[in-house]
Amino acid sequence: MATAAEYGHNSWELSVQVDQREGDEGMKFKLRVKGDLHVGGLMLKLVEKIKAPQDWSDHAIWWEKRSCWLLKTHWTLDKYGVQADADLRYTPQHKPLCIQLPNMKTIRLPVSFSCVVFKAVAEICKALNIRRSEELSLLKLPDDQKKKKKKDKGPESVFDEILNMDMAGGIYCSLGLYSKTMTPTYDPDSGSPASSTSLWFGENPVTACQPNLPQEELAKLFKPLTMEDKAAINAGWLDSSRSLMEQGIQENDRLLLRFKYHCFFDLNPKYDAVRITQLYEQARWAILLEEIDCTEEEMLMFASLQYHICKLTLSTEPLTNSNEPEIDEVEAALSNLESTLEGRNADKILEDITDIPKLEDTLKLFRPKRLTLKPYKEYWFVFRDTTISYYKNKESANKEPIEQLHLRGCEVIPDVNVTEKKFGLKLLMPAADGMNEVYIRCDNETQYAKWKAACILASKGKTMAYSSYRTEVKNIQSFLQMKSLAPPPGQAAPDVESMEMKAECFVSPRYARKYKTKQVKIHTGYLRSMLTTRILEALHNISQLSLMEAKMRFIQAWQSLPEFGIKYYIVRFRGSKKDELLGISYNRLIRIDMSTGLLVTTWRFSNIKQWNVNWEIKQVTIEFDQSVSIAFSCQSCDCKVVHEYIGGYIFLSTRSKDQNETLDEELFHKLTGGQD
Repeated sequence: MATAAEYGHNSWELSVQVDQREGDEGMKFKLRVKGDLHVGGLMLKLVEKIKAPQDWSDHAIWWEKRSCWLLKTHWTLDKYGVQADADLRYTPQHKPLCIQLPNMKTIRLPVSFSCVVFKAVAEICKALNIRRSEELSLLKLPDDQKKKKKKDKGPESVFDEILNMDMAGGIYCSLGLYSKTMTPTYDPDSGSPASSTSLWFGENPVTACQPNLPQEELAKLFKPLTMEDKAAINAGWLDSSRSLMEQGIQENDRLLLRFKYHCFFDLNPKYDAVRITQLYEQARWAILLEEIDCTEEEMLMFASLQYHICKLTLSTEPLTNSNEPEIDEVEAALSNLESTLEGRNADKILEDITDIPKLEDTLKLFRPKRLTLKPYKEYWFVFRDTTISYYKNKESANKEPIEQLHLRGCEVIPDVNVTEKKFGLKLLMPAADGMNEVYIRCDNETQYAKWKAACILASKGKTMAYSSYRTEVKNIQSFLQMKSLAPPPGQAAPDVESMEMKAECFVSPRYARKYKTKQVKIHTGYLRSMLTTRILEALHNISQLSLMEAKMRFIQAWQSLPEFGIKYYIVRFRGSKKDELLGISYNRLIRIDMSTGLLVTTWRFSNIKQWNVNWEIKQVTIEFDQSVSIAFSCQSCDCKVVHEYIGGYIFLSTRSKDQNETLDEELFHKLTGGQD
């Protein structure tokens, strides 16, 4: 019974709901408190009154009405503003959450509902052995998408299974040893942990690639998305600066774990087996469900890589192509340093930037904006620094050029069809009235690779003197080789009769329908679908790749697509009376006409001087170099979502390998946080 002193004029009754372990019924208590009681004292009083032998260390106070956690235990109730009408909950901070991984597998694991999402994602990634957690986040599907899935029981049943993840001491039971000082090592070819410490029974849903769905199931999942649909989905990214509970997420809700920021830093097969597998799976589903556009030739290339990966995954003895001895990273660095000190040429020494190379060649040019029906016309092109100059012919190169194309900040879009020997580039250069569009046509693969690599570097403000130029050329040539249907010199074609597969599983439903009735007759008289034949032809150039190499090639090919990494939002620019699309990519902002889908202009992140948000009118203002300024209000989402995307990409651009995987979380929240 309370004493008379406890009923002083400063005391009052406070109602607190206590959540027990999962499955146990909650309890409600009334406590006599004063405003100067700190939160820690309130929790102590509560535990003493409950008198239950239980570990309460993970419990904290949640204030439902204010939608906030009372985590600062030294703060008083007065400081928090808690009064007699407040209904508080004493609830566990870690609660089970259903998380759909990029490979569409769903796992249930305990996640902190009290820390900010940025930290919660880091904990999830640590449990799953995914490095660089800052590249991922949690996505909540819009309500209409959930309703559609519930109505359609077919596709829902495919991904209905939920795998429980074990716990140890209330914290995640890791799938392998992981720490900042010791990262788990994996077999670079098979992608399996070198030492299995996993607590999963059977197939590990995190490291294993998932088999392709039958075409009937895939067709049920396939729903063509308009730009408006994509904008609605992209609005679902959770706020990284707030907790799950603060954003209305409840226990056992289903969220999507996805790579949000498409700049994948330091991908290393030795440490990143899970990360690479999940990246591959996210890319694969984006291709199969046509969330990103690709040509028919590219779709066949992706299909052949999927088939090869599927075959190696199901094989008991994965095919390897790595006969080179393992090189110790420290020894390689010391050897490189030694050769530098001795005056020899090291592999990674930058070229002398005082002697900037140039490209000269005869190319064809076409300007579609000019009111003319003239085809491509030949000119003599000279590429120096970050500028292309073209002349009437080679003899005129000492005179004034017909025109100079300044490529810094431009968009470089491939216009290629290897089968038809078409090697073109589409250059979109920022201008005051929009974008200047220029098409350049090369004669062959080698010429195309050199000029495209130079254009890509120039768009970033770099010249061909950078060491990455040669690597870029090789990557482009390798990508073209994968697209080619002809086998490499000296390599025999595979026996098509011995290779049985359902080709329709490896392409999007639209392409499967296109090839459905087409068949070809092979030499034995057996009829095989045209799609199967095309995929087998494309397989020639990648059949010797190991499992991890094939996944990396798939990711690189995905990154080379024109629409890679672009997230769309509906906005209204200042001074405009109509809604437009804003595309946010890893290095630029893109303004797109909503009615035509045509690109209007782009702005590079590297040219941003500052940006700010007017939280009262929900308007984002960005200032660029050369006195360029834009402002827009978000129509399809809260402006915090767009603000965080821009700040997040700028934050990720500050990363370097010298940081030893430690992140400046304070800087992240400074660049992405809201008005608080």
